[in-house]
Amino acid sequence: MEHQAKLPQLTLDDIQKARTRIAGVIQQTPLDYSATFTQLSDNEIYLKLENLQKTGSFKLRGAYNKITSLTEAERNRGVIAASAGNHAQGVALAARDLGVPCTIVMPEGASLAKIAATQAYGANVVLHGASYDDAYAHAVALRDERGYTYVHAFDDEAIIAGQGTMGLEMLEQLPDADAIVIPMGGGGLAAGIALAVKSLKKDIRVIGVEATAVPSVRESLELGRPTTVTAQATLADGIAVQRPGDLSYALIKQYVDDVVLVEEEEISRAMVLLLERCKIVAEGAAATSVAAAINRKIPSGLGKVICVLSGGNVDVTVLSRIIEHGLIESGRFLRLAVTLLDRPGALKDLLDVLAALRANVLSIRHHRVGTHIHLGQTEVELDLETRDKKHIEMLCTALRERGYTPVLRD
Repeated sequence: MEHQAKLPQLTLDDIQKARTRIAGVIQQTPLDYSATFTQLSDNEIYLKLENLQKTGSFKLRGAYNKITSLTEAERNRGVIAASAGNHAQGVALAARDLGVPCTIVMPEGASLAKIAATQAYGANVVLHGASYDDAYAHAVALRDERGYTYVHAFDDEAIIAGQGTMGLEMLEQLPDADAIVIPMGGGGLAAGIALAVKSLKKDIRVIGVEATAVPSVRESLELGRPTTVTAQATLADGIAVQRPGDLSYALIKQYVDDVVLVEEEEISRAMVLLLERCKIVAEGAAATSVAAAINRKIPSGLGKVICVLSGGNVDVTVLSRIIEHGLIESGRFLRLAVTLLDRPGALKDLLDVLAALRANVLSIRHHRVGTHIHLGQTEVELDLETRDKKHIEMLCTALRERGYTPVLRD
């Protein structure tokens, strides 16, 4: 039976009032045309660089609008939220600027960098539990005990209205936009933007993007009601929400034209391309919009398409692994082992073969002891910079023709 959720009493006027309320605090982030992604897709691609927003994501928009909407008594009692990432920082900064006491409950395994950033914005960070659900339950208990106002990440009209201000910006920056592609987790960002742009331009297409690992909105729409899905591990942790909000679901159902899914490899490749070609750091969730565009998950020939880059808060260690993985997948990095006779000149002969084919040696490691290494032999493990997968095939073929037996390593 279809879910008969009451449609939120949210209008374009609410979003316009939210924009006035947060003006002077929120930055109007750039909208940049991307020749790279236009060439890789069948549409004219523009990037909404919300990764350059204060705190590194769009979350400050909704958080600031929500906290400014509170009564004086509510502000004095303080606010609380549960988050392991961007929402925590948005609420913390908004509360600090408005002089409101703020507590953020984060899972005990939260990133040290994100904990430090949230504390730097003045929040009291409480670490509790092994997961977001544990942190959320504890935050609700503290709210009930101490009278705090809970600031939800997406299922709140003031939050949705604040996020919707980005939609107003984008139509001002590109009035003839034909479509907007939006990362989608709990649905607050997509709901707000869709309501804003559809109210001003009915024929514009709005497309949400989820990771295949956590397709909660897609499955909810197919079932006709908000539903909880089992979450798999994903690079797009910022949208790894197992159940969309009731309010956001109702707005998405009315205003969003389609929801598409992207795979982990597609997200990874989009992150690497954004960094390498555009010099843009985008977190996994943000890169899903670009991943959808360049992997033809959205219709071809739409025209001018805006891909929302919702945030840029990615740990350096995670980014390093993603870059390395992306280079391997695209054939730009190769690790191989070759067994040589342990004699002078053997390594030079091998390197001459690699040099002739323009492979750049990044590092070399010798192993003279191993279960498969015989007396009088040495194993050489090399990390090589290569052009593409065809280049790797050429290298391996040339080595075999010269009597070597290359073994590819992970």
